[in-house]
Amino acid sequence: MKPQVTGYPVTCGLVFMAADARLKRCRLRPALWQDRLMLQLLGFIIDCPDPIKLATFYSEVTGRAIMEGSSDNFAGITFGEVDLAFQRVADYRPPRWPDGEHPKQYHLDFEVAEIEPEQRRVVKLGATLQQDLIGPEGYGWRVYTDPVGHPFCLCRHEGVRWTDQGVAWD
Repeated sequence: MKPQVTGYPVTCGLVFMAADARLKRCRLRPALWQDRLMLQLLGFIIDCPDPIKLATFYSEVTGRAIMEGSSDNFAGITFGEVDLAFQRVADYRPPRWPDGEHPKQYHLDFEVAEIEPEQRRVVKLGATLQQDLIGPEGYGWRVYTDPVGHPFCLCRHEGVRWTDQGVAWD
Protein backbone atom coordinates (compact mmCIF):
# COMPACT_ATOMS: atom_id res chain seq x y z
CA MET A 1 0.00 0.00 0.00
CA LYS A 2 1.29 3.47 -0.90
CA PRO A 3 1.81 6.00 1.89
CA GLN A 4 -0.80 8.76 2.19
CA VAL A 5 -0.21 12.45 2.87
CA THR A 6 -3.42 14.31 3.72
CA GLY A 7 -5.35 11.73 1.74
CA TYR A 8 -3.29 11.94 -1.48
CA PRO A 9 -1.23 8.98 -2.76
CA VAL A 10 2.51 9.69 -2.94
CA THR A 11 5.64 8.25 -4.53
CA CYS A 12 8.63 8.00 -2.18
CA GLY A 13 12.42 7.66 -2.30
CA LEU A 14 15.06 8.12 0.39
CA VAL A 15 16.73 11.44 1.14
CA PHE A 16 19.52 12.05 3.65
CA MET A 17 18.45 14.92 5.88
CA ALA A 18 21.24 14.68 8.45
CA ALA A 19 24.56 12.88 8.63
CA ASP A 20 23.05 9.71 10.14
CA ALA A 21 19.32 10.08 9.50
CA ARG A 22 17.20 9.18 6.49
CA LEU A 23 13.90 10.75 5.59
CA LYS A 24 11.61 9.65 2.81
CA ARG A 25 11.33 12.12 -0.07
CA CYS A 26 7.76 12.00 -1.27
CA ARG A 27 6.13 13.49 -4.34
CA LEU A 28 2.39 14.10 -4.31
CA ARG A 29 0.39 13.12 -7.33
CA PRO A 30 -1.59 16.01 -8.87
CA ALA A 31 -4.54 17.12 -6.79
CA LEU A 32 -7.77 16.30 -8.59
CA TRP A 33 -11.09 18.08 -8.28
CA GLN A 34 -14.00 16.39 -10.03
CA ASP A 35 -11.61 14.49 -12.35
CA ARG A 36 -9.65 17.55 -13.44
CA LEU A 37 -6.37 19.03 -12.30
CA MET A 38 -7.03 21.45 -9.45
CA LEU A 39 -3.81 23.41 -9.72
CA GLN A 40 -0.38 23.25 -11.25
CA LEU A 41 2.80 24.95 -10.17
CA LEU A 42 3.94 27.18 -13.03
CA GLY A 43 6.97 28.82 -11.52
CA PHE A 44 9.21 29.40 -8.56
CA ILE A 45 9.99 33.13 -8.51
CA ILE A 46 13.05 34.49 -6.70
CA ASP A 47 13.46 38.15 -5.73
CA CYS A 48 16.80 39.71 -6.69
CA PRO A 49 18.41 43.00 -7.71
CA ASP A 50 19.34 41.91 -11.29
CA PRO A 51 17.16 39.19 -12.88
CA ILE A 52 19.27 38.69 -16.01
CA LYS A 53 22.48 38.34 -14.01
CA LEU A 54 20.96 35.76 -11.63
CA ALA A 55 19.22 33.90 -14.48
CA THR A 56 22.59 33.73 -16.26
CA PHE A 57 24.20 32.23 -13.14
CA TYR A 58 21.51 29.51 -12.81
CA SER A 59 21.46 28.95 -16.58
CA GLU A 60 25.15 28.15 -16.43
CA VAL A 61 24.74 26.03 -13.26
CA THR A 62 21.95 23.92 -14.79
CA GLY A 63 22.89 24.00 -18.48
CA ARG A 64 19.42 25.28 -19.41
CA ALA A 65 18.69 28.30 -21.58
CA ILE A 66 17.28 31.58 -20.34
CA MET A 67 13.66 31.95 -21.48
CA GLU A 68 12.93 34.01 -24.55
CA GLY A 69 11.38 37.33 -23.58
CA SER A 70 13.40 37.67 -20.35
CA SER A 71 14.09 41.29 -19.43
CA ASP A 72 15.83 43.49 -16.89
CA ASN A 73 12.76 43.15 -14.64
CA PHE A 74 11.92 39.44 -15.04
CA ALA A 75 13.94 36.50 -16.36
CA GLY A 76 13.46 32.76 -16.22
CA ILE A 77 14.62 29.25 -17.02
CA THR A 78 12.18 26.46 -17.93
CA PHE A 79 12.37 23.06 -16.22
CA GLY A 80 9.68 21.03 -17.95
CA GLU A 81 6.35 22.39 -16.74
CA VAL A 82 7.87 24.66 -14.07
CA ASP A 83 9.90 27.85 -14.55
CA LEU A 84 12.61 29.03 -12.21
CA ALA A 85 12.22 32.80 -12.51
CA PHE A 86 13.83 35.92 -11.12
CA GLN A 87 12.13 39.26 -10.55
CA ARG A 88 13.67 42.65 -9.82
CA VAL A 89 13.03 44.05 -6.34
CA ALA A 90 14.16 47.64 -5.80
CA ASP A 91 15.07 47.35 -2.12
CA TYR A 92 16.32 43.76 -2.24
CA ARG A 93 17.82 42.54 1.04
CA PRO A 94 19.66 39.23 0.61
CA PRO A 95 19.35 36.39 3.09
CA ARG A 96 22.44 35.82 5.19
CA TRP A 97 22.67 32.09 5.64
CA PRO A 98 22.53 30.83 8.37
CA ASP A 99 21.86 34.17 10.13
CA GLY A 100 18.33 34.45 11.55
CA GLU A 101 18.00 38.24 11.15
CA HIS A 102 17.68 37.94 7.36
CA PRO A 103 16.85 34.23 7.09
CA LYS A 104 16.56 32.15 3.98
CA GLN A 105 12.98 31.37 3.09
CA TYR A 106 13.75 28.62 0.59
CA HIS A 107 16.69 26.89 -0.99
CA LEU A 108 17.25 24.91 -4.17
CA ASP A 109 18.66 21.36 -4.20
CA PHE A 110 20.55 20.08 -7.23
CA GLU A 111 21.38 16.37 -7.36
CA VAL A 112 24.83 15.76 -8.90
CA ALA A 113 26.73 12.65 -9.94
CA GLU A 114 29.94 13.95 -8.34
CA ILE A 115 30.28 16.80 -5.85
CA GLU A 116 33.89 17.94 -6.45
CA PRO A 117 33.73 18.80 -10.18
CA GLU A 118 30.36 20.51 -9.73
CA GLN A 119 31.71 22.49 -6.77
CA ARG A 120 34.64 23.74 -8.83
CA ARG A 121 32.22 24.74 -11.60
CA VAL A 122 29.65 26.60 -9.43
CA VAL A 123 32.35 28.40 -7.44
CA LYS A 124 33.94 29.52 -10.70
CA LEU A 125 30.51 30.85 -11.74
CA GLY A 126 30.25 32.93 -8.54
CA ALA A 127 28.85 30.64 -5.82
CA THR A 128 30.33 30.62 -2.30
CA LEU A 129 30.64 27.42 -0.24
CA GLN A 130 28.96 27.87 3.16
CA GLN A 131 28.82 24.41 4.75
CA ASP A 132 29.90 20.87 3.93
CA LEU A 133 27.53 18.12 5.08
CA ILE A 134 28.97 15.22 3.07
CA GLY A 135 29.18 12.06 5.19
CA PRO A 136 32.02 9.53 5.28
CA GLU A 137 30.34 7.37 2.59
CA GLY A 138 30.33 10.33 0.18
CA TYR A 139 26.59 11.07 0.46
CA GLY A 140 24.99 14.28 1.72
CA TRP A 141 25.15 17.86 0.49
CA ARG A 142 27.09 21.10 0.46
CA VAL A 143 25.41 24.44 1.02
CA TYR A 144 26.39 27.37 -1.21
CA THR A 145 25.09 30.87 -1.75
CA ASP A 146 24.55 32.27 -5.24
CA PRO A 147 26.06 35.64 -6.24
CA VAL A 148 23.26 37.58 -4.47
CA GLY A 149 23.07 35.47 -1.30
CA HIS A 150 20.36 32.84 -1.95
CA PRO A 151 21.33 29.43 -0.57
CA PHE A 152 21.36 26.30 -2.72
CA CYS A 153 22.77 22.80 -2.27
CA LEU A 154 24.69 20.36 -4.39
CA CYS A 155 23.47 16.95 -3.22
CA ARG A 156 24.59 13.38 -3.68
CA HIS A 157 22.08 10.86 -2.34
CA GLU A 158 22.39 7.13 -1.94
CA GLY A 159 19.96 5.27 -4.18
CA VAL A 160 20.05 7.79 -7.03
CA ARG A 161 20.53 6.48 -10.55
CA TRP A 162 21.22 8.75 -13.54
CA THR A 163 19.18 8.11 -16.73
CA ASP A 164 18.81 9.88 -20.08
CA GLN A 165 15.84 11.73 -18.54
CA GLY A 166 17.78 12.77 -15.41
CA VAL A 167 17.67 11.44 -11.85
CA ALA A 168 15.76 8.28 -10.88
CA TRP A 169 15.34 7.09 -7.28
CA ASP A 170 15.89 3.38 -6.58
